[in-house]
Amino acid sequence: MAAKKQQQKKKNPNDVNRHIRTFWKIFGGLILLILFVFLLASWGVFGSLPDETSLENPEKNLATEIISSDGKTIGKFYKENRTPVQFDSLPDHLVNALIATEDARFYEHSGIDGKGTLRAVAFLGSRGGASTITQQLSKLFFTEQVSRNKFQRGLQKIKEWIIATRLERRYTKEEIITMYFNEYDFVNQAVGIESAAHIYFDKAPAQLTTSESAMLVGMFKNASLYNPLRNPEGVTNRRNVVLSQMEKYGYISKKVRDSLKALPLGINFTPQGHDEGIATYFREYARHFMEDWIKENPKPDGTKYNIYQDGLKVYVTIDSKMQQYAEEAVHAHMARLQIVFDEQNKNNKTAPFRHITEEETDKIMNSAMRKSDRWREMKKQGKEEDEIIESFKKKIPMRVFSWKGDIDTIMSPMDSIRYHKSFLQAAMMSMTPQTGEVKAWVGGIDYKHYKYDMVKKGRRQIGSTFKPFVYATAIDQMHMSPCDTLPNTIYTIPAGRHHLIQPWTPKNSGGTYGGMVTLKYALANSINTITARLIDRVGPEPVIDLISKMGVDTKEIPAVPSIALGTADISVYEMVGAYSTFANEGVYVEPILIQRIEDKNGTVLYQNVPKTKDVISGETAYVTVSLLEGVTQSGTGTRLRGNWAVNSPVYKKVMTGYPYDFKNPIAGKTGTTQNQSDGWFMGMVPNLVTGVWVGGDDRATHFGSITYGQGATMALPIWGLYMKKCYADEDLDVSTGNFPRPANLSIETDCSKWRESDPNVEKVPDEFDF
Repeated sequence: MAAKKQQQKKKNPNDVNRHIRTFWKIFGGLILLILFVFLLASWGVFGSLPDETSLENPEKNLATEIISSDGKTIGKFYKENRTPVQFDSLPDHLVNALIATEDARFYEHSGIDGKGTLRAVAFLGSRGGASTITQQLSKLFFTEQVSRNKFQRGLQKIKEWIIATRLERRYTKEEIITMYFNEYDFVNQAVGIESAAHIYFDKAPAQLTTSESAMLVGMFKNASLYNPLRNPEGVTNRRNVVLSQMEKYGYISKKVRDSLKALPLGINFTPQGHDEGIATYFREYARHFMEDWIKENPKPDGTKYNIYQDGLKVYVTIDSKMQQYAEEAVHAHMARLQIVFDEQNKNNKTAPFRHITEEETDKIMNSAMRKSDRWREMKKQGKEEDEIIESFKKKIPMRVFSWKGDIDTIMSPMDSIRYHKSFLQAAMMSMTPQTGEVKAWVGGIDYKHYKYDMVKKGRRQIGSTFKPFVYATAIDQMHMSPCDTLPNTIYTIPAGRHHLIQPWTPKNSGGTYGGMVTLKYALANSINTITARLIDRVGPEPVIDLISKMGVDTKEIPAVPSIALGTADISVYEMVGAYSTFANEGVYVEPILIQRIEDKNGTVLYQNVPKTKDVISGETAYVTVSLLEGVTQSGTGTRLRGNWAVNSPVYKKVMTGYPYDFKNPIAGKTGTTQNQSDGWFMGMVPNLVTGVWVGGDDRATHFGSITYGQGATMALPIWGLYMKKCYADEDLDVSTGNFPRPANLSIETDCSKWRESDPNVEKVPDEFDF
């Protein structure tokens, strides 16, 4: 028995050795199996991996940027709002925050952190993961969304390791960090650090503070969870964790950490969606321009550019500050004007419409219904018209526009249409006449709710702002002077002349007649009978020919005398271009909006070439400008001077920013159409021409009286407020000097010695402007 036990003891050492060998065989087999799995993964057995070329040139969706004349990005076109930055644009504290929080040994490993991996395996991830920055980048770049299946997730992890080691061979550490910052989605349409810095803090990455950098780095853990707009408390806590990590690894001191933790997040949310930000209407124009340009200008390989992913840079003429001032002026004045408009509609049973029948009202509403997005969408779904119409009567939750911000409410789509039609609209464009560069473009009061661009697409009757074209034609043809006089009496152009079927006898607003008046006085006070006499002398055809050379589409303008009083429909875009001809000494320059287009590498793909045309002599242009200066000196534009009407109820309610108290030379013209449907003001200084239109969505939407419904009250204040802001900004260099006078001026423009009107003739009241 004892011998048998002794024999078993002798066998034990061999058994131990055998077990040890078995262990190492199994261990070695596992290692070989793992290596074999990695090898198979690298061969693409478990799914394709990016090849060497794609690693060198990873595919990205890069946003196209719209860059203003003063170097600001005012908008983007994108599927992913991504604009890449270089490593030297990343502040040190941003990079340090990332390394301290995500991968403290980043500069020591080659894509896979061995220590971190062993720790993660030993403690089953309870003491942190082992994913390096390079691995996280590989997941962002090349792998699909993380799978919930453990086996598939394991294979995906293997792919990430393989790709991470390749990335480390191909790129420097700085390049890897840069790519990671450029690729990460910070939510709220902020893809990449450049977009995130602008959207959350309205600044470039290089301008971020340490606290701001820590907040953004904290979002790498889970941007959806740590969304500063939805979870500010959680984001603050996560930011403080990042600050603690920075202190732990010596990037900041404990004192700095504690002081930064006490700071608020300081979010300055500046969304870059297509409906938000500045110059929304202009950006939509730019998008259409780009789409048309792309059709005619393929890439060298024959494929088409894509404005949503090719990272183009579109340099435009818009000045970001002037655009901001223009939008602020429109907002400030229209919000106040709307209050008065709503007051006047309280007792109007057909509000917001006036002077139309119930049948005409139904026609307007039904037309709007059929043009709505809701109608189009339901039509696409194959719905019958009766069903669609019925849906417009049912109340549903919706968000509607107000000057104090969007309102969440419940109303029927048809009531929503009527509600939105109750708001007066506005449009504005500002341009440098010598170059054609458009500096500001406001197509409406709110792009989100009112997509139709009234700067270029919209065409409305222009009232008395058309009269300068008649005067300019008379000056050009007959060498007339602003000091020449004509009788202010009722005037009839007989039937048969200028294609008239019946006699035409225009009337002066207010019924004011009598005496002899100068052309300067007549234009300043918008006297219709004088304009009628002038167009009778020159004929309507030459006037139409003149404005055609000035860039106005005249196909729909009839050659009849009544156009002299502004019956034609013309856009703000065309009017500003035409008036700029006067300010530019008779030379028309086609408005320019897109200066050049570059690809993502800076190669110039398009360069604008200005289009100019000599239209009238410099003398005719200067004399016309002199006439228009009279409008702001003694006519309907005198509201721009002094504060003589500061106690008027009209001014107290409507005139935003009043008194304007401009002292410099200003040429301009107000305009008001029949029933106060449209109010205009065209204002010029030597290096800036600006046109403003105000009116309803429909011509039936208007004020009930001329007091508030004229151009001098509806449109002029926007120009005044805008110009005050421009003049306050010395960097803009908006002219305060005189218009350039021709060297050999032969027409007299100084009418100071002439008695402006017969003592018995009453001056046309300012509130009458037709």
